[in-house]
Amino acid sequence: MIKIALLGAESTGKTQLAAAITASLRSQGHSVSPISETLRQWCDQAGRTPRADEQLAIAQTHTARIAQALPATYLIADTTALMTAVYSDLLFGDDSLYASALEQQRGFDVTLVMGLDLPWAADPQRDGPHSRAPVDAALRVALARGHLPYQVVYGKDIARTRNALHAIESIATSADRIYARGRFSLKSAAWVWNCEKCSDPECEHKLFSGLLNR
Repeated sequence: MIKIALLGAESTGKTQLAAAITASLRSQGHSVSPISETLRQWCDQAGRTPRADEQLAIAQTHTARIAQALPATYLIADTTALMTAVYSDLLFGDDSLYASALEQQRGFDVTLVMGLDLPWAADPQRDGPHSRAPVDAALRVALARGHLPYQVVYGKDIARTRNALHAIESIATSADRIYARGRFSLKSAAWVWNCEKCSDPECEHKLFSGLLNR
């Protein structure tokens, strides 16, 4: 199973992209196990956003749902525990969730971070457009500190889906070649993708590594 995580700030198209990727892969004959965002479901049921003391349980529930996913060629996770850790840190000053969240993130083969190029869409559960940049920065810093590779996805509508699929297909193709040589390991499959808006992960990593070093 190739496990794909979609991460990003509010209103950056994670849910829509997850649905589009799932539909596209299924149309190609692949089996896909999609995991919807637990936080969204929690807020819908509770009618409010969670308190500081409720963050850990939400992260654990989402991680458990991913672990219990039905067998498939691809698993598409609409966020992971790392996003809960980021929000817990920014909203409540609690950074205790990072360690376990980063460990869980290492279990993913592809991490896609949503670019901030989409227009803001209002939602009662969202803080506002001002929150996107700090969340995006905190997420990338966390990934950099955890030495976790990621791909930033830009573009609107079909272009965004196509760019995401390009990144996914790149690592899947590399993994197939490694498997054919008798050394199957998704973690060793190198994948680099460039676009006109420079979403090369090396550029992203160098930028945020430089900020951390300062």
